[in-house]
Amino acid sequence: MRMDDEAMIFNLFKRRQEDPAVAVLHEAVVSQSRQPCFYLDYGVADSVDGRYDMLILHTFLVFRRLSDGGEERRLAAQELCDRIFLDLDRSLREMGVGDLSVPKRMKKLAQKFYGRVEAYDKALLEPDDIALAEALDRNVYRGDGTATPNAMRLASYLRTALKELEHQDIFPQVPRFPGPETIRKVS
Repeated sequence: MRMDDEAMIFNLFKRRQEDPAVAVLHEAVVSQSRQPCFYLDYGVADSVDGRYDMLILHTFLVFRRLSDGGEERRLAAQELCDRIFLDLDRSLREMGVGDLSVPKRMKKLAQKFYGRVEAYDKALLEPDDIALAEALDRNVYRGDGTATPNAMRLASYLRTALKELEHQDIFPQVPRFPGPETIRKVS
């Protein structure tokens, strides 16, 4: 093996220099997804699945905002997703999921993420919140796709958050999400 080949192989195992601005985005996404209001007032299950759904929902918000920027922002969006999934991998291992099962679980989590991104993007094309609430009911509340009051409120939160993030330079700044408690309940 030549020296260049050896250096190239060992570089594959080195961690990349992580962008501190992406670390800030990651922290903001995790922090917002853990707001107690989602679990106490919005009816999101305070479970592994419920927390995953809120993490994915907020990752989606930032991912969408960054994806409509330049190349640097698209790379930051990808790095954010990479960080989120590395954390999920670590969490599964800490919860005792066996090493052989982790890749299968991670594949399912990634499929769920991209499926949700597609569903939310499609629903956001509609002028009202009905389709979005139906997608949220299926994905977050594990319902039958009915636009329930909790799903309607979460849809309103999602649209409000997108509008607020639209007017922010969230990279390299800290995104300011709306307070979930400020979104009125739907009867």
